[in-house]
Amino acid sequence: MSDPTTAENELEPRLITETGLDQRIADIIEPVLIPMGYRLVRVRMSGQNGMTLQIMAERNDGTMTVEDCEAISMAISPVLDVEDPVDKAYHLEVSSPGIDRPMVRKSDFFRWQGHLLKCETSVLVEGRKRFRGKIVSVDADSFQIERDQPAYGEEVTVTIPFTTLAEARLILTDDLIRDALTADKKAKAARAANENFEDEDSPIEE
Repeated sequence: MSDPTTAENELEPRLITETGLDQRIADIIEPVLIPMGYRLVRVRMSGQNGMTLQIMAERNDGTMTVEDCEAISMAISPVLDVEDPVDKAYHLEVSSPGIDRPMVRKSDFFRWQGHLLKCETSVLVEGRKRFRGKIVSVDADSFQIERDQPAYGEEVTVTIPFTTLAEARLILTDDLIRDALTADKKAKAARAANENFEDEDSPIEE
């Protein structure tokens, strides 16, 4: 089994997906992103600035640059024009998930163990639907958090099955900022080293 923290499996399904128009847009653009080496995080149509189509994506190694956002925008714009899923004028906005990112794949939970998150479930889990706490363990079926603000009589730790998850997002802390910047730096260095290796391995032109 590959290391889930590397997030290198671009075909890993999302736990949390869209509905309605957002889902239709996701179905249109995801096949464009995958061959480019990107993973879709979230699609959201909002009323911001008239109408704004927000596309959140990242590279398979978890990084994302301004150039990546521009490349995605240029690739999906023609496809959206052809498919025409939105019957009104809108502004396209492509961005990274950010440090306090939505958690949409199991690999996100493996990668960010030890950090605080807030989440909501679609059904009651131990008597409630909203949780906040530190991710202390993850397996194939669920993740366990240690609540930072448990109510009187509540267990400090709670196990949340992935099948019940409706929404989840990391909470911005100094530790998260430090670890996210470190992970981004390492991933970019590894990608640069790989690109240099590929250049050295290319045939010499005479």
